[in-house]
This record gives sequence, structure tokens and C-alpha cells, in this order.
Amino acid sequence: MVRIRCVVMAVGLALAALWSGGAMAAELPETRLRVVGGLAGVNQFTRHELPFWTKRIKERSDGRITAEVLPFDQGGLRGQEMLRLLSLGVVPFGTMILSLATEDPELAAADLPLLNPDFATLRRSVAAYRPVIRRFLRERYDLELLAIYAYPAQVLYCRRPFRGLGDLKGRRIRTSGVAQAELVEALGAIPVVTPFAEIVGAVQRDVVDCAITGTMSGNGIGLHEVTTHVHEMAVTWGLSVFAANGAAWAALPASVRDFLLPQIADLEAEIWESAEHDTGEGLACNAGQPACASGRRGRMVRVPVSSEDAARARALIAQVVLPGWIGRCGDGCAAVWNASLGPLLSIPAAPE
Repeated sequence: MVRIRCVVMAVGLALAALWSGGAMAAELPETRLRVVGGLAGVNQFTRHELPFWTKRIKERSDGRITAEVLPFDQGGLRGQEMLRLLSLGVVPFGTMILSLATEDPELAAADLPLLNPDFATLRRSVAAYRPVIRRFLRERYDLELLAIYAYPAQVLYCRRPFRGLGDLKGRRIRTSGVAQAELVEALGAIPVVTPFAEIVGAVQRDVVDCAITGTMSGNGIGLHEVTTHVHEMAVTWGLSVFAANGAAWAALPASVRDFLLPQIADLEAEIWESAEHDTGEGLACNAGQPACASGRRGRMVRVPVSSEDAARARALIAQVVLPGWIGRCGDGCAAVWNASLGPLLSIPAAPE
């Protein structure tokens, strides 16, 4: 009898949620949104952002809220300019890859190289640092943080065998930002900044020996066909924020804001779930293993994370990565780190 009552109660709550959602949708004013999304051609945009903004929002609002969405790298926009464009209101709603915010290193702390070797650590780091990002965006740019997205793990691909981080000395390695470049130099290797779309060509033309990029996105561009070994340790994750211009957000009716917030939270959760899944599947596809379902099967060798790699990574964070970030960010950032990520990771920061 108790079980029946619980089932009835659960069904009743579900129906109430549906009815209230329908009632809420009926009260929404007609609203059209302009959104700039993440990178074109990768799963985050094609599988999640695009259908969310063009279909799901319209369906869940009974057609009262519609949106047009464009990936930033196909709209003539530079990722480095997104914060300024959002602040000016040129882009009312936009996605910003944090590693591209070179003028605002405060935003990069939760995704510094080697900081999050696995997905569980990444989740904890972002949870600890989210309030800092929210406050920074609001105070510096008058932006409203609506979500934080994660891409699949960015890992190291090489066209010649290696057993771990200690074997990379002298190799030219594709990087995508300052922090990655500092890490590569600390390993005795040579950083080569290369756009994502040019990675495969750079390997083929002997411009680089290795490349840091996503497990699944690397597979998607055919990197597994021109390299032989892939490391399983995450270097970074390509975190991005989805934010709204403060005035544009405030101008929306309260009912629209109340409708959008849980919808965007659902999108964030889906993107994180996909990033975790695609990290594992990307490695499996690159190696041609049975777990590969949606990618192209290669014949790469997966290089496991050794105890030596783990110890080296921790030393590099303390001696190179963290001091480099504080040097770019300023003494105040050391205090922010020690109040958020430092205790979580048991790696304190000392001011410059």
C-alpha cells in the first residue's frame, strides 16, 4: 500500500510539473533571442546547442520563445573578442572559450594544464571556482553567467612512439594557448600555436610532431590517421562559459528569465554528460576498440597514465603551471586560488 501511494504521488508530481510548465508557457510573451554558440562541427554545438536553441526552446515554450544560433567561428567573430562583444551588447548571448580570454587570466584557473587529469576532478574544480567566475564576469564586464560547458578531454597525440611525459623533449607540439605553451616548454618541447582546423595539415607537413586536442574532435578531423600514439591523461578540457549581456538579460521579462534558467541548466548537464562519454569513446575510436560507436576506428596505441606521469604532472602544476598563471594574473589571484582551488587540490599558491 505504501509503495502504491508513493507511485501515485510521483505520478501526481510529474503531472503537476507538466501542467505548471504548460501554464507557464502560455503566459510567456513572444521573445526572439540571438545566440552565439561554441565551435562549429563538434558535438557540443551540433548535438546539443543547435537543437536546443532552434527546436527545444520553441517546443517547450509552445512557440513563444524562438532563437537563432550561430557558432562563433562561422560568424566572422574571434573567440578572443567575445567578452568585449558581450559587454558592449553586440552579442546579447554568447559562448566564450576560457582559454581564449588571454586578457583575463582570472577565468582560466579551473582548467589550467594538468590540473584535472580526470572528469571527476574537473567537476569538483568547476564547482569550487564557479562563484569566482560568476563574480568576475558580473563585476568586470556586467555579464550574467548562465552556464559552464566542458568539451571532451584535450590529450596528446604524437606521430612517433612515447611512453609518457618524460619522452617529449625536443618535440614540436601543437598548443592552443599560453598556459599549454608554458607546459610544453617545461617538458623541454617546443610549442607551436596552431588553429584547430589546421592540425592535421601541420602534422602532415612536418610542422609539428605532436598535437594537444580533444579525444573525439581529434578523431573527427582524422588526426588518428596521421599520428600513432595518444596519451590518456587530460591536459585540459576546453571549458567555456555561456553568458548574457547584463542589460539584455535584465530587459527580458521575468517570466522569460525564469523559463530559460532551468532549460539552460538542463543543456549544461547534457553537455557535461556528453563530454564525459565522448572522452572515453574518442580514445576507444582512436585505438579501434569495440567501445567506438560513433567515431572512426583507428589503430593508435593508447599510452596509459603511469605513476611517473602523475607525479611529474603534480610537480609541474606546483612549479610551472600555477606560478605562470599567477604571474599573468597578479598577486590577488593567489589569494583567490587559496580560497577556492588550492584547498581542493592541496596545492597552495604563493604570491609573486
